Amino acid sequence: MRELVFALEYEPGCNRVADALADHPDSRVRSLSLHATADRLWRVDHATGTPDALDDIEDAFFTGDYYADCLATEHCGATQTTRILDRADDTLILYTDWERTPACTSVPHIVRDHLGDGVLFETRHEGRHYTWRLIHSGEGDVAAFFDALETAVGECAQMEMLRTADTTTSAGGSDGTQTGLTPEQEAALQAAVEHGYYESPREVDVGELAEHLDVPRSTLTYRLRRAEEHLAKQHVAGERVAEERLAPR
Repeated sequence: MRELVFALEYEPGCNRVADALADHPDSRVRSLSLHATADRLWRVDHATGTPDALDDIEDAFFTGDYYADCLATEHCGATQTTRILDRADDTLILYTDWERTPACTSVPHIVRDHLGDGVLFETRHEGRHYTWRLIHSGEGDVAAFFDALETAVGECAQMEMLRTADTTTSAGGSDGTQTGLTPEQEAALQAAVEHGYYESPREVDVGELAEHLDVPRSTLTYRLRRAEEHLAKQHVAGERVAEERLAPR
């Protein structure tokens, strides 16, 4: 089995959910379940944020010109149903089902066309970044998949490859780094340290650092957050292993 992780960064006005999340930087949407057949897609998503953020996310799911997972840039005539499964002050769980038309396309359906059936999907949506993690058989044509995806998103989103590896690969990753970070994440962390972003008080803010690296502020924020999350989890996992080794037998 193979793991494939990539992200789409949506331009303003191209994805209603991305626009809502960009307005609420501390909010998140992650998939709890996602399935696709040749002509349908259904999923359950878990959103977190303030009550105002959840209101905007809910509105984006219910009133968007086209469903967030459809890559068509205009209404494609799909039949969709969205239901609220649960709602609290800081969480929202949504069920969505939609039926394709010939004008519709989506990441899962492009995956089916090029990587075959039986693919497992996991998604995370933060700001304008939509991260996809796929587990697939290793068969099919990954290059053709990305070519088709690039054509489908057009100028609405930028693509970034984050990781590709055998699922049995060790935590070091497939990019040659010992940390398991992507080269872009490594560069972001290195620049942040060198320019005093982690000093107290900070010598540079994220906007100035993004300008120095010549990347959008949202992109740099995303890379730093993902790198910090990965390193924190790696550290905690290492501490647990050490404790287990030292524990009395």
